[in-house]
Amino acid sequence: MLLNLHKILNKQISNIMKKFKLISLMMLVASSLMFIQCTSDPIAGPQGLAGIDGQDGSNGTNGTNGVDGTASCIACHNTSHRDAIQTSYDLSGHAAGGAVAYAGSRDSCSRCHSNEGYINYITGKPAVAISSPTPVSCTTCHNKHSTFDFATDGNDFALRNMAPVTLTLTDNYVLDYGDSSNNCVSCHQPRSMAPVDDGTGLYLQANQRFYPHYGGQSTMLEGIQGSFIAGGTTAYPGVGTAKHRTGASCTTCHMGTSSDGLTGSHTFKASFTASVCTTCHTTTVPTEVTGLASNMAILKLKLEDLGLIDPVTGATIVQTTTIPFKTAQALWNYETVYKDGSNGVHNPKYATALISNAVEALDTP
Repeated sequence: MLLNLHKILNKQISNIMKKFKLISLMMLVASSLMFIQCTSDPIAGPQGLAGIDGQDGSNGTNGTNGVDGTASCIACHNTSHRDAIQTSYDLSGHAAGGAVAYAGSRDSCSRCHSNEGYINYITGKPAVAISSPTPVSCTTCHNKHSTFDFATDGNDFALRNMAPVTLTLTDNYVLDYGDSSNNCVSCHQPRSMAPVDDGTGLYLQANQRFYPHYGGQSTMLEGIQGSFIAGGTTAYPGVGTAKHRTGASCTTCHMGTSSDGLTGSHTFKASFTASVCTTCHTTTVPTEVTGLASNMAILKLKLEDLGLIDPVTGATIVQTTTIPFKTAQALWNYETVYKDGSNGVHNPKYATALISNAVEALDTP
């Protein structure tokens, strides 16, 4: 009897489970139909009334076309533009890197005679010897733009330095050319100071490099760091008054456009036929100051006769005894104008006064 009861219960349970599965299947089908209905396109209703003539909305005004966001970048960052720069740079003294093997590996010289040294210097790192220095190149002077709003802020040409430069040999004298020429001043400044009278009227010239250095162009242009000889008949001009100082700059004269490709741009060689020169020099553009070369030759002979300049090599001769202070000044001024390399053009009145008064000083007992 218990066995029959067990069979009856199993059968009833089986029937209940079948009904439950059927109900579940019906609910799943119903849900699917509801989902299909919700996501299917609605049945289109009748078309609305047409708009009334004269009262329809008018077309809006077309917007102004925007400026290509990369236009200002492409103007410089393209192959043809950069290839022309590289071609001109290859003609420059910077690219030649003649002193990089010697001076570029010396801690006191590397800052201007090697790519690595200059980057260290301009980023505030201490001067160190460079084991494998490389010549000055694009990345020496250029890094990244400080702004891309050239219209408002001006183009900084991604130069590493556009700021005014405090001269290395002074604590407070600042040169500011107001443009990318400040990057040039970073290196084109003296490395030695003019002689100072100790009050005895004599001077011991014991320095083999008794000159400002080959890079003293900025101070020549400014009209400072020469040695003013008292009693000279040629007046020294005021500091910062040279026409090329007030009306030009390093880049306007040395990086202008030229027709032959041998001057200007990144050759850094001044083009005396460029419009930047002919705007002021309407007749002829002087490449040297009148009378300066002859006075330089006279002064050089006098310094050679005094045993201060080697007549063969042109090097300064270290002295073992004191010399008159005015003689030391004359030697310093000769080297200042000579190593400036502009034949006095950077600052004609200043260069003329330095040399003319030096000649007079050596003629006067």
